Amino acid sequence: MSKLWFSLYDRGTYKGDEPSFYDTRDIKFTKLIEDNYLVIKNELEAYLKHHQLNTYFNSTMVEQHGTWKTISLKWWGINFYENYKYFPKTISLINSLDGLVSASFNKLEPQGKIKPHCGDTNGIYRCHLGLEVPAKIPTCGFRVLDEWKSWEEGKLLVFVDAQNHEAINLSDKNRFIFVFDVVRPEFIGKKNYIASTVISSLFIQKRAEAFKILYKSPLWLQKLVGQILVPFAFIAIRVRNMLFSLLRK
Repeated sequence: MSKLWFSLYDRGTYKGDEPSFYDTRDIKFTKLIEDNYLVIKNELEAYLKHHQLNTYFNSTMVEQHGTWKTISLKWWGINFYENYKYFPKTISLINSLDGLVSASFNKLEPQGKIKPHCGDTNGIYRCHLGLEVPAKIPTCGFRVLDEWKSWEEGKLLVFVDAQNHEAINLSDKNRFIFVFDVVRPEFIGKKNYIASTVISSLFIQKRAEAFKILYKSPLWLQKLVGQILVPFAFIAIRVRNMLFSLLRK
């Protein structure tokens, strides 16, 4: 079994031995998602007729501010119930997946580049479903480690988010994908711990964007802050979901 890794506790590039991309034929939910790709795409298109996506919260991740936009349905265990009404069929599909922790629609605008980075944990499969893909590599595509691939409409790309990766869209049209995270089978018993730890890490990253000194603080201090935050994150996720669920009724 692989060792569970978090960027919150380990500084530097992830050096696990997972493949660049998984063979989606070995992923049990591939057929369900790909067979229903038009359902997911149609709900996004209906939403975009009257709404805009939101700029991704971490502006340091892109070369040009505002070129990466998203709308979340689920974010590390936090349910965005306010968005459920726009994507009821998509929600029904993804909620049937064991280990689901996150799901969102992602837009990369023309000339957009998401910088090379390692994600927050190796505990998940990160899944990209192509919805609207304007071009192929080398104009528009995705790299994990040393391998580049093009997104394909209606097809999944699956990888481990902790591996170094980047994305480009050098075309003159928008690129849309549906992104969702599923806890890997060997870590399924730690699903809540994984979500709580990553939420804590993202909170620290957001604060660090405003207070640069946090990026320069000793690793032991970052670990200590993380260990303090994780139990609070675990409770906060559940309380928030419960309250928002009650408000919907």
